[in-house]
Amino acid sequence: MAVGHGPRLEDVARRVLTALLLAVAFRPLVEALSLTGPSVVVALLMTVLVALAWALDVAVSAVLRAERLRTRLVVATRDEARAQVATGGAIASSGVLIALACTVTGLVGLLVFLAPLLVSQVAFRRHAEVRRTYLETVRALSRVTEVGGYVENGHSRRVSQLSHGIACELGLAEAELLELEYAALMHDIGQLSLREPIAGGATVLSSPREQRRIAELGSAIIRETGVLDNVAEMVRRQCEPLAGDGDEGVPPLGSRVIKVANAFDDLVGENGDAERRAAVVERLRMDTGSEYDPRVVDALACVLARG
Repeated sequence: MAVGHGPRLEDVARRVLTALLLAVAFRPLVEALSLTGPSVVVALLMTVLVALAWALDVAVSAVLRAERLRTRLVVATRDEARAQVATGGAIASSGVLIALACTVTGLVGLLVFLAPLLVSQVAFRRHAEVRRTYLETVRALSRVTEVGGYVENGHSRRVSQLSHGIACELGLAEAELLELEYAALMHDIGQLSLREPIAGGATVLSSPREQRRIAELGSAIIRETGVLDNVAEMVRRQCEPLAGDGDEGVPPLGSRVIKVANAFDDLVGENGDAERRAAVVERLRMDTGSEYDPRVVDALACVLARG
């Protein structure tokens, strides 16, 4: 708060609740076991309680995440546990050390520990800001096709949002969601190589050969970054049929998701009414045996049903 970052209420409430429950559970146990002063038993007791508190924190944050992203609770729990295992271990060990040190040094020990913790907090904040800036850069790059008149305004954003909703419905992990968002935002960037824009930017209405050429050119542009190879592969294979082309096999799930989301937005656009949306979904279902993954189309229908 001192450096101008507003805290998220749910995160603050979760942390305070976890610390409160941890303290309330620790005091009666210490008194019941007649433990006084630092000892191995006290340290072990603290460690066990902190581990239980961390598990509770993961569970609560997973419930909040599942509700916010409309994803499965099992997937949200797995993502939260994976994300918090390193920081959770650091916080747990720091908490135990601070508590043991303060029994000897008093509040001076707390002040000694605060300095490196605050530095770590600032470092995490900057890392988060770098990730946000990176995503905003990708979003800005994706609008080049819209500014150039190759696709309709908002097409990349809508495809990205639809892809994200479908992926959450299918239970993709957080890291996969981020790569999918990058790929969905830049899925049409290959159109910049066209001499004449496709009518309305609807690649779904162009020939398979033209779709493949656009996808490959877009993939080549993305590979120039040197850090988005998985994203480039998703973009390259987004126009392939369900069985894939050649010996490469079935396209990645991300490519299949983008293919469905892009086809839906190409055929519906920004202002499609409920009847048109339903008709397009049924049209996609008719091609699920050859072009589109039936699981992805079903997930799309669920996302649209939720509004």
